[in-house]
Amino acid sequence: MANMTPKPYSGFRMLLVHAHPDDETINNGATMALYASLGAQVTLITCTRGEEGEVLVPGLSHLAATEEDQLGNHRIVELAHAMEALGISDHRFLGNDEVKFRDSGMMGTEPNNRPDVFWQADLDSAAKLVVDVIQEIRPHILITYDEIGGYGHPDHIQAHRVAMRAAELSPLSGNQWDVPKIYWNAMPKSVIAQGIEAMKASGSDFFGAESVDDLPFVKADELVTAVVDGTSQVDAKMAAMKAHETQIAVDGPFFALSNNLGSQIWGLEFYSLVKGVASAPFNDEGRETDLFAGLNSE
Repeated sequence: MANMTPKPYSGFRMLLVHAHPDDETINNGATMALYASLGAQVTLITCTRGEEGEVLVPGLSHLAATEEDQLGNHRIVELAHAMEALGISDHRFLGNDEVKFRDSGMMGTEPNNRPDVFWQADLDSAAKLVVDVIQEIRPHILITYDEIGGYGHPDHIQAHRVAMRAAELSPLSGNQWDVPKIYWNAMPKSVIAQGIEAMKASGSDFFGAESVDDLPFVKADELVTAVVDGTSQVDAKMAAMKAHETQIAVDGPFFALSNNLGSQIWGLEFYSLVKGVASAPFNDEGRETDLFAGLNSE
């Protein structure tokens, strides 16, 4: 007879809003897999299909936007495989059959100006699509990017704006669900500095950066308020990263970093709490170690 004992996080719900397939795995793969394994409901919204991404697999270069423009369809499949690796069953694209948002490309490029890209989307219209999901699943936690989208990509910035606007609108509509805690993805300066030095020691580099100060996505350590130890889920995260084959090179900086620092580097994922109350347990740096701490499963 199957074990019917409830998992410890049954009843807790998490919503993540990301810009493209692969963003969720890089930023939150271990967190997603960990909480899903403990019984939490984890829902992912991906705002675009990543049509403008680079293609790192030579044999698939024909999929690029500048050629057959079929990369988005391929990345849908990659995302499905990645979510299977992480144990996530509820993953959706923003919109519906009538409303879809195209990848906007990097800031300042020609695709930014297309009327169908996410960057050009009406903020409230897009946010209301997220509100619909919030009303449906009633998440205890919302995770998205910071106000600069981590590193300035227009779709990341827009995902931040849309997610935060949805959280603002949700209590005013439908079943009036007010998300109790909101976290932004964060990467402490000290952690990235350690990675850069380790890669230098092995004769490699980290995205060409000589110093941690060259990277736009690092945060001052004191702004990083939470860390999830998902080292038990590193194998799942690495499998999910490999599933995004057109975007993440297995011989690139991500995998070199894991080789140089050990797999634990990918199991620790960091956040800044921007809404809600930080609650124990805390680690030695004073960071929350459980994103659901202080919440009731209702």
